[in-house]
Amino acid sequence: MTTPAPDQRVPATDAAAALLQRLVARGIRHLVLSPGSRSQALALVAAELERRGALQVHVRIDERVAGFTALGIARETGLPAAVVCTSGTAVANLLPAALEAHHAGVPLLLLTADRPPELRGVGANQTTRQPGMFTSYVRFEADLPVPETTDEDGDVVASLAAVADAAVDAALGAGNRAAGPAHLNLPYREPLAGTIPAWLAAPEPAAPVIEADPEADADAPDEAWGAHYQGGGGIGDADVPDDADASTLLPRGPRTVVVAGADAGAAAEVLAHAGAFPLIAEIVSGARYGRHLVHGYRELLREPALGGRVERAVVFGHPTLSREVTALLRRDDIEVIAVRGPGEPLNLNGVTIPVDALAVEPGSADREWLGEWLRASRDLAVDLSPAAPDADGLASTDPAERQAAMTAELGAIRAPIDRAALVDAVWRATWPHDRLVFGSSRLVRVADQLLGGKKVPVHANRGLAGIDGTIATSLGIAAASQAAGSPGVTRVLLGDLAFLHDVGALLLPPAEAEPRIQVVVGNDGGGTIFDGLEVAQVADAEAFDRVLFTPHTVRLEEIARAYGWEYLRVTTRGALDQALTSPVGGRQLIEVPLAR
Repeated sequence: MTTPAPDQRVPATDAAAALLQRLVARGIRHLVLSPGSRSQALALVAAELERRGALQVHVRIDERVAGFTALGIARETGLPAAVVCTSGTAVANLLPAALEAHHAGVPLLLLTADRPPELRGVGANQTTRQPGMFTSYVRFEADLPVPETTDEDGDVVASLAAVADAAVDAALGAGNRAAGPAHLNLPYREPLAGTIPAWLAAPEPAAPVIEADPEADADAPDEAWGAHYQGGGGIGDADVPDDADASTLLPRGPRTVVVAGADAGAAAEVLAHAGAFPLIAEIVSGARYGRHLVHGYRELLREPALGGRVERAVVFGHPTLSREVTALLRRDDIEVIAVRGPGEPLNLNGVTIPVDALAVEPGSADREWLGEWLRASRDLAVDLSPAAPDADGLASTDPAERQAAMTAELGAIRAPIDRAALVDAVWRATWPHDRLVFGSSRLVRVADQLLGGKKVPVHANRGLAGIDGTIATSLGIAAASQAAGSPGVTRVLLGDLAFLHDVGALLLPPAEAEPRIQVVVGNDGGGTIFDGLEVAQVADAEAFDRVLFTPHTVRLEEIARAYGWEYLRVTTRGALDQALTSPVGGRQLIEVPLAR
């Protein structure tokens, strides 16, 4: 390897400086990197920008963890986070996060260092064909030329600024109107790092601004980015649009329900309120609140008198948590209108109508239809809160009465935890200044079935609903939401297999800020989500346990200790409530044993 002399400028470092300088100028504030030799120029420039206060750097040794950490940051902020890695298998480890970003519509920048073109396909070490590795899933990709000279006249800065702009714009959804990942493949020749150029600036970041293309065809995919999304609009978080010409007017008349899937946000509740429609909101939707919220929606959708009489469904986000909603949206005898969001377009019945935004036309609401749903909903609402103490009994002068009240109170405190109590305790402990992240485990479905309405920020990787990356995504969410000293705790609720799948994400560098995070693991000793699937009824019990339930005997306390996390094991509702509501000053792993 060629080593530069002290204070020597090299093309790789100048090119890295030009690229990252422009990304900072475009508003990129977070960069996640995994150490590697070929990417060292990018890493060292990032460290310098962090020293100047222009960039927050997150170092992760595992590229898959790095990818999901960047995904979590982008989920929380709505802006792209950059992830940097070296060449070879490091790049392939970014694919799971890139897939989730693609399907969920999360902006992401993949900056992959590479060997120069002459070393590809000739057996060179740590070299594979990286260009095109993400073609089907990115909004923009470019295999950049190898930098050959240092920048003395501004040519390198100008050319890399242009490609940085193109990548940021595409990640935010310019052109094809859907956010997602963008990929810049960056080949460098040795020497791989030298002196940081004096012209490197750390401008005050500005929020990226994307101007809609008035000529864009809303119904045609943009093949240039290899994407099949359209959209990125919908009703805003606060109000129905004032300009009716910018929205599709939803006629009164058909018996309508509003369905809010993952990442639907407040827009679903706004429309349900404006139209006086029943609101079917998944727990991961961010819309599970309001006066029109339907409890026990799965059972009601199965009822011929309610679900069977639906004539129109308006869908926000990506519904994934119930077969009843999927069956509704596959019906060809109802009108399905899907408001375009950041993720993959919905069309389960083949004739779904896509729209960018909706406003309800003036007129009288169908209060009878809404009333039928809300009366049935009240009967199915579940109150999971522990019984209030018997104050009169505890204060009674009758020894027997007082003893009975004390026994009842102790019984409530010492009650064992089941899944319903677990999801209820986490939901009750979480408030608008907190963040709640659900893993793709059995617990999210229990929460969706039982929990009531509450307006709290909820995240979940439901683009592909994979088990991977939950802890890393949550740490990215915590880093972004707490970056400016904001209050709140990030709580993560997941099962033991999802936890073990991402256990490497527990490793954090001591130099980075300690996040306030509680990872709550419902440990039932294996993949009990399979117990509720058809396979459990047909498979041999021994084979089922061997290849699906996959039991384990991992000691979570020792994992926590090894990674420097505080560990709590709770077995009663009282202890769980105390753990969740006590002040959190750092990283906590809370294990809750559950019966299979």
